[in-house]
Amino acid sequence: MHLLDVDDLTTDELTAVLDRAAAIKGPDGEDASDLLDQQTLGMIFEKPSTRTRVSFETGMTQLGGHAIFLGPDDIHLGHGEPVKDTARALARYVDFIMARVYDHEDVEGLAEYSDVPVINALTDDAHPCQTLADLLTVREQFGGFDDVSVAWVGDGNNVCQSFVLGAAMVDLDLTVATPEGYEVDDDVLDRAGELGTAPETTHDPEAAVDGADVVYTDVFVSMGQEDKREAKLAEFDGFQVTTDLLGDRKLMHCLPAHRGEEVTDDAIESENAVVWDQAENRLHAQKGLLAWLARNRTE
Repeated sequence: MHLLDVDDLTTDELTAVLDRAAAIKGPDGEDASDLLDQQTLGMIFEKPSTRTRVSFETGMTQLGGHAIFLGPDDIHLGHGEPVKDTARALARYVDFIMARVYDHEDVEGLAEYSDVPVINALTDDAHPCQTLADLLTVREQFGGFDDVSVAWVGDGNNVCQSFVLGAAMVDLDLTVATPEGYEVDDDVLDRAGELGTAPETTHDPEAAVDGADVVYTDVFVSMGQEDKREAKLAEFDGFQVTTDLLGDRKLMHCLPAHRGEEVTDDAIESENAVVWDQAENRLHAQKGLLAWLARNRTE
């Protein structure tokens, strides 16, 4: 079992992962301190990270296991060694492989040739671990997903695309507002429609947030797109989440935030922002995922 995007899980499996995350979370939660005793997570990073590295490494420690950081200068992934050879070798050493890479085909290659679960911790196409944390956050804030409406405002990027799929799986009402040319990929919308209900799409942020309970945004300029910064910022004019656009709605952001670009400082510092709960839930959601994968692997 691998998690390359959130819809690699069935709806029941997604619910089970979120339930397990909630059960483990908190000082009064399930004691899972030896759940992954003597087990190791190999963490492949082509991109720098704060939340992904710390949450996965801490999560493995709290579950009684161990994590090994493998940066771009530590291994030969894609340069000097085929991806399939890296997968075959690592799978002989570790119990799980987590990869944060640019090319989605690399995690697909790892999964094809690995005998242990491969977790996509971000590619240019998808970010399923973020979606797990997002859904856990929404569920905590509203007691579930019924009658909850979310507006995505910004780029139809990897974070947005995985969230579109996750929202369809839990029947979360979602509207996506992007500038023209930055829409969610058609195949992702088609997959969402097969899973449940595809989101409404618009190019009007004001229309998107009308009636919403949550406004979700992400950076306009992602890692590796720095050379496009000025052009993209001009094309995203009018999509910044301000306190006026936010109103009394909850604010979500996967972080890091480029304050003054996709979101204003006063919006992210407001009482409506749940971004720090969301960031914390990366830890809990991933622990739930690792626990579920470990159980699924042994059954």
